[in-house]
Amino acid sequence: MDVFGDTVSQYVEFAADAAPTSPCFADWAAQVAVDESVLAWLETLPVPKRQPNLVFAAARWHGVPAPGPYPALREALLGDDGAVRRTILERSTQTNEVGRLATLVPAFALAAGTEPIALLEVGASAGLCLYPDRYRYAWRTADGVRRAGAPGLPELGCDVLGDGPLPAAAPVVAWRAGIDLSPVDVADPDQVRWLTTLVWPEHDDRRARLERAVEIARRDPPHLHRGDLLQELPALVDRAAEHGPVVVFHSAVIAYLPDEGRARFQGLMSDLVAAGRCHWVSNEGPRVLPEVTATAPQAAPEAQPPEDEHGFVLGVDGRAVARTHGHGRSLRWLPHVES
Repeated sequence: MDVFGDTVSQYVEFAADAAPTSPCFADWAAQVAVDESVLAWLETLPVPKRQPNLVFAAARWHGVPAPGPYPALREALLGDDGAVRRTILERSTQTNEVGRLATLVPAFALAAGTEPIALLEVGASAGLCLYPDRYRYAWRTADGVRRAGAPGLPELGCDVLGDGPLPAAAPVVAWRAGIDLSPVDVADPDQVRWLTTLVWPEHDDRRARLERAVEIARRDPPHLHRGDLLQELPALVDRAAEHGPVVVFHSAVIAYLPDEGRARFQGLMSDLVAAGRCHWVSNEGPRVLPEVTATAPQAAPEAQPPEDEHGFVLGVDGRAVARTHGHGRSLRWLPHVES
């Protein structure tokens, strides 16, 4: 879904994306897409603020039940006294989905092998994905379950299709930090409650993961830098390099940059990789970084699982290696990736 696309298209695409796992959001988005009054209300918002997950979260923040009927959402928006609008304008969709680590960790291994890494996340939100070494992984493959990470740690599972490399151990993180325009403080209950509100209503498993991830981060708070990634990233890469091979990563972040910003980021990362200053792991929608997506071979439709249709392209150093589900539920290796 393109957050800079026209409003109807955003809601139609979001409805399709939500359909497999959130009947409530699928219904809400589909009804918004044909509701002229609600669409007119949304059109009064800045374009990046019309996105479904942000609007739905703001409505829920102010008491709209979810799962719940569409008329309650409609009434909250059309009868808004300004409170919902203020929340939409003041907040953002800083979803910090640690389930994505099950798809990112194999990419970290592809990028840097088994060496201790310096991990730098772009668009880090609360930095919850900066702790891949604090989880155990269960990759469900055609040949059985492959595990990595110490027993007793919280487990993240993922369905894996295709032949690709899965690490035998969780990564060793020598240094970790993130950059965000507005970092989320895990010690602030209000900010954590907003992160919880962003989780889709039927996703109890994701809410439980979020609670555990917040506990992990509170015990060892992440180093989060407030700033513009396009300006601050090169200096942070150099700082990270003092601690080991640098892996810069991001997931569902660059979509929030306009086209010109996306192109600048693509160029910046390509230059940093070419200069040997870092590795780059990207996990974005297929239209977000078209130069990365273009490196992927075309897969037969029958090889693509239904919930992956609207997912992300996982890239390593600018080369597409897999398709992933947006919440980390599945990883499908692309044919050219060697195990």
